[in-house]
Amino acid sequence: MFNFSGMTLLTPSSLVGAFIPGLDSLFSTQGIMVMLLGAYAVAMWMFLTSAPKVHTIMVSDMELARQLYEGELELPVADVPLHYYYNYEQSLGTAAIDPLYASPAVSRSTIGAANTSDGLWYKLKKNTQLHVISGASLGERNRQRHVCFDRDCLEQILLRVQMRGMKYKILREKPLNFLVKDYAGNVIEMAEVSN
Repeated sequence: MFNFSGMTLLTPSSLVGAFIPGLDSLFSTQGIMVMLLGAYAVAMWMFLTSAPKVHTIMVSDMELARQLYEGELELPVADVPLHYYYNYEQSLGTAAIDPLYASPAVSRSTIGAANTSDGLWYKLKKNTQLHVISGASLGERNRQRHVCFDRDCLEQILLRVQMRGMKYKILREKPLNFLVKDYAGNVIEMAEVSN
């Protein structure tokens, strides 16, 4: 606002400020910081809500698991979710293996090494991924074993086995435990571990 001999001239910013009170404080340093924090909160919310749900399965033989999930169950290979790049949930999986489910050959160094490898990643459903890692012990009669802490994951795999016409036998409903016979004749035990 300029004042020339009793005449007042309004500048564009003072005109906007006159019609929209508080706008000048919105574009202050503090106002800009509040807007940036709000934008960051929205971006984080969008990132976290769009991140896929991840189910982890521990297997006794990674190559046999690859043949089963990629070849016979035809699960599409997935990229590692972005939140795993930032060390999210790295302590889950093999860091807390119950000695009951780990073979005697699995030592702390083996468990630590399993944590550093990416494992295998597959798309299970639209926004759900399957993360396959090593670390499970062999089952009865040296059967290959796939151990999971999530019932929904095993139910999805069982549904996929049924759709592919593979031979299977449900041993127990709760916790879910079933056998799958792949086309090569290998018997794989799928076991839900209840917490």
